Amino acid sequence: MSRVPDPLIIGRVIGEVVDNFFPSVKITVTYNSNKQVANGHELMPALITGRPRVEIGGDDMRPSYTLIMTDPDAPSPSDPYLIEHLHWMVTDIPGTTDASFGREVVSYETPKPTVGIHRYVFVLFKQRGRQTVRPPSSRDCFNTRRFSADNGLGLPVAAVYFNAQRETAARSRR
Repeated sequence: MSRVPDPLIIGRVIGEVVDNFFPSVKITVTYNSNKQVANGHELMPALITGRPRVEIGGDDMRPSYTLIMTDPDAPSPSDPYLIEHLHWMVTDIPGTTDASFGREVVSYETPKPTVGIHRYVFVLFKQRGRQTVRPPSSRDCFNTRRFSADNGLGLPVAAVYFNAQRETAARSRR
């Protein structure tokens, strides 16, 4: 029996951004109320200018979650010296709700890839308790693993990513 390869491994999210984990909570990320993020699919920059709706699964509202959105390919995939750039962070999200019920500690920054194809990664962590996560001091040179360790978050409970690249004049007319 062959096993279907994990798209998070193929896309190097597991390995470069987070360690291997077993997803235990459903996460749904939707832009413009109809463009759902699917691992490895491409979204045009014009569709991702506004903050997405992020729905968190789970079986009850007691646990709190932290959502992180990063670009591990900043400023370019061939020279990602800003590994990683933090685009968004929301903490204290109650289970079975969406990110709007949490506390936005780093405001949403629209992805603007200038060179190459960038991965934009959403990672969800289960918190030990409410108001236990400290925001980072900078968006640049963010490290998801180090942030998780510094805040006692452990391994992720969910992750999803999409690709985006700069729209050329010909591509943006479609």
